[in-house]
Amino acid sequence: MNVTFLGTGAGIPAKARNVTSIALQLLEERNEIWLFDCGEATQHQILHTPIKPRKIEKIFITHLHGDHIYGLPGLLSSRSFQGGETPLTIYGPKGTEQFVRTALSVSHTYLTYSIEFVDVKEGIIFEDSSFQVKAKKIEHGLESYGYRVIEKDLPGTLLVEELKKIGIRPGPVYQKLKNAESVQLEDGSIIHGSDFIGPSIKGRIISILGDTRYTDKSVELAENADLLIHEATFSREDHHLAYDYYHSTTEDAANIAKASNVKKLVLTHISSRYQSPEQLDALVEEAKSVFPPTVIAADFMQIDIPKKRSNL
Repeated sequence: MNVTFLGTGAGIPAKARNVTSIALQLLEERNEIWLFDCGEATQHQILHTPIKPRKIEKIFITHLHGDHIYGLPGLLSSRSFQGGETPLTIYGPKGTEQFVRTALSVSHTYLTYSIEFVDVKEGIIFEDSSFQVKAKKIEHGLESYGYRVIEKDLPGTLLVEELKKIGIRPGPVYQKLKNAESVQLEDGSIIHGSDFIGPSIKGRIISILGDTRYTDKSVELAENADLLIHEATFSREDHHLAYDYYHSTTEDAANIAKASNVKKLVLTHISSRYQSPEQLDALVEEAKSVFPPTVIAADFMQIDIPKKRSNL
């Protein structure tokens, strides 16, 4: 599981930061990529990464401001040109489908794959045997959502050393036991796979929030997350601008992280008014004074979220 930041700026593109887009790479877990927001020129950013558009299976839109959606038509078209044939699902506030279909229609764009649109509402918006995604409405002046991606607990590992102790050597029987099947040995005795599987492995949680003021719903979305990605458009000094424009400061993001007991906070959606290294360092230090395990995102930065060992 890997997060790649394709754009980390707010409002308009800047020389050092493109507008918002985040790729959650789940290649080992499900051989696909999920995209969160798709600002202008996201497909250009992808060209500087190993990401293949045809691997993008789901796109989650937080809200319909242009710096979060203007890259959608181009990316969808390029995905088709580059061999994308598998269906794509786009989750977003009501109006997302209208925007996409209008852009594709007036440009006479033909896609080689189908798109399913899901109008996001609060609650569970996706779930299968391995993942669940929850959404909550946050506070941005227009409909804006935060997403909580939950990996379901994984089966524990096979206790190989315990099997060797009772004389069972590696072979096809190991796979059966790993699948929690019961196996009859040559001496007629029966052993059960469930007796030789270690504790389950706790799934990982990633919370990705759209633009918002400080809100308790953000705390709920981020509770005990391994990684919280939160906008920090403004500095603490510019808190009045943050409030007026329905955004967060570095300190707001840090307070959310602290209240929700996350393991790591990443600040993103940074205003172009902060560009020098000194200004960016100051933003990080503001957040760290509240929540020390904080970093500030940069375009193309990657963060790996390794599997946990067990629930113990």
